Amino acid sequence: MFRIRFALASLLMLFLPSLPLYSQQPKESTMTQQQAAGPFDVKITPLDPAFTFDENPYTRFSIDKQFHGDLEATSKGEMLAAGSPAKGSGGYVAIERVSGSLHGRTGTFVLQHNATMEHGSYELNVIVVPESGTGQLTGLSGTMQIIIAPGGKHSYNFSYILPAAN
Repeated sequence: MFRIRFALASLLMLFLPSLPLYSQQPKESTMTQQQAAGPFDVKITPLDPAFTFDENPYTRFSIDKQFHGDLEATSKGEMLAAGSPAKGSGGYVAIERVSGSLHGRTGTFVLQHNATMEHGSYELNVIVVPESGTGQLTGLSGTMQIIIAPGGKHSYNFSYILPAAN
């Protein structure tokens, strides 16, 4: 029993500095909130789901996007969706890898979507997956708003923070 407690205490002391709750001096930040906006084209293609159900079925799709404007990029991803379209209710989750240029800085990052709709009223959350930025987009964080205009045209508003270029 003593050995187990000693091992746990040793592990705790070893990893404590890397835990978010560990008290460290705050780093001075020169990062500011930035905005990017523009249109995008999206192609959604049905895929075979990994599992099928008679009740509460869900569908799987591939996502292929072309971003324009402040974000000149392409993305590829997958989406899972379920719900009752006839009642105007449902939900989806998606992951997409974005590759391109954001205000002239190149690299890749990953967006994570989650959305729910209840009787036609919806909530959508699209965030940059933490630590997913590469190249000149390393350190990127932010949220993206997706706008679908009458007629189906898509656009985005991207609110983000990115460390200063070296």
